[in-house]
Amino acid sequence: MEPGSGGDTLPLAALAWASASGPPPRGFSAITCTAEGAPAGFGKSFAQKAGYFLCTCPLGSLENPLDNVVAEMQILVDRSPLPPGFSPVCDPLDAKASVSKKKRMCVKLVPLGAADTAVFDVRISGKTKTVPGFLRVGDMGGFAIWCRKSKAPRPVPKPRGLARDLQGLCLDAPSKARPPERTLSRLGSRASTLRREDSIYEASSLYGISAMDGVPFTLHPRFEGKSCGSLAFSAFAQLTIKSLADIEEEYNYGFVVEKTAAARLPPSIS
Repeated sequence: MEPGSGGDTLPLAALAWASASGPPPRGFSAITCTAEGAPAGFGKSFAQKAGYFLCTCPLGSLENPLDNVVAEMQILVDRSPLPPGFSPVCDPLDAKASVSKKKRMCVKLVPLGAADTAVFDVRISGKTKTVPGFLRVGDMGGFAIWCRKSKAPRPVPKPRGLARDLQGLCLDAPSKARPPERTLSRLGSRASTLRREDSIYEASSLYGISAMDGVPFTLHPRFEGKSCGSLAFSAFAQLTIKSLADIEEEYNYGFVVEKTAAARLPPSIS
């Protein structure tokens, strides 16, 4: 990995040592050169032909707030106890390569949702060099280790596929062409049925489906072949229509008997 190729948008999720004789662990990228462009192999000497590289792994995504990020880095003397919350960077799997016994690198992993700051990039340089914008962690194996810390990003909730879920609720596949709506020319046609396209309800959604959709509609044979005019007025043929004057004349009552009775004087007591 070239200097400065560390992730700029996502923090680091882990660090690891990898043998120079094999590929880095899955998901990791090896820092193979220093900030000056020199080889950044650790541990290679006359007694040890297989060296090792420091590898970084960026965070996969911001969707899970429980994923760990590298919050801090430290380089300790081998016999020094680990600070609370820190864990050592794992050694390479190659038995021929061994990390320095005098010093060891450790990191503090914090869940993404609880991290205030995180490490976004790691650089390696010579002991006498300076990497602008980076914080010096310490010296190890003849190199200086640098890291760039920044404010940890906030977790982003995973988007829900509402459109896909709602599409699965559709009862019928969408038709390519909707035929024009038909109208019933005569109410008395025996074979007339209401298809789904003729429904008076909108069936584009689940709530637009009527309980009568798909139920055939036919006229009773008693009313078949009869015109609407004779059917409507046959029951009223014997009715006589009277005007207001006819009704007043027929039911005219002058209350003469009642008025005469009321005008009589009660009999006097002699």
